[in-house]
Amino acid sequence: MSNDQSAKISANASVINPTQTTVEPAQLDLPTSFPTPNDIDATTVSTLTDLVRTQAVDNSLSNEKHCLASAVYFEARGESLAGQLAVARVVLARANSGRFPSTLCGVIFQKGQFSFVRGASLPPIQTDSKYWRNAVAISNIALDNKWQSPVEGALFFHSRHVSPGWRLTRIGSVDNHIFYR
Repeated sequence: MSNDQSAKISANASVINPTQTTVEPAQLDLPTSFPTPNDIDATTVSTLTDLVRTQAVDNSLSNEKHCLASAVYFEARGESLAGQLAVARVVLARANSGRFPSTLCGVIFQKGQFSFVRGASLPPIQTDSKYWRNAVAISNIALDNKWQSPVEGALFFHSRHVSPGWRLTRIGSVDNHIFYR
């Protein structure tokens, strides 16, 4: 991680320091307005919240981006932006790992991987909500590799209320999820 990214992360309370292992959902950092990218100079973005605000968000998404945004929406919509980004980066890491399907939709729809998937379909999404706009913005950021996850390199996660007994290397936790390699 570059020194600039370290400074950005430590300057924002909702994004954890990479050496810290836990982020609590004390304050959700959900933008309520979404200016166009021209409204904010991207070179002055110093927080993940600011970066989310610079993202153009519309509903004309590719299937792959829709799958990624859906995973963020269903897995982490009530969590901090850092928690949402961590989920998105796991989906991307899986698609690039060679151990899982090579497409984002393939990762999402792989049998038994995500509890929100029912058969071969997703539940309805409230696309006019701030949660969906954030999920799309976080997906853009993850796909463009614009901000690192506090648990970068994770391939697995589960919510805190379950204990799967995995024998994997725990990387850390963010909000309601625990992440592993």
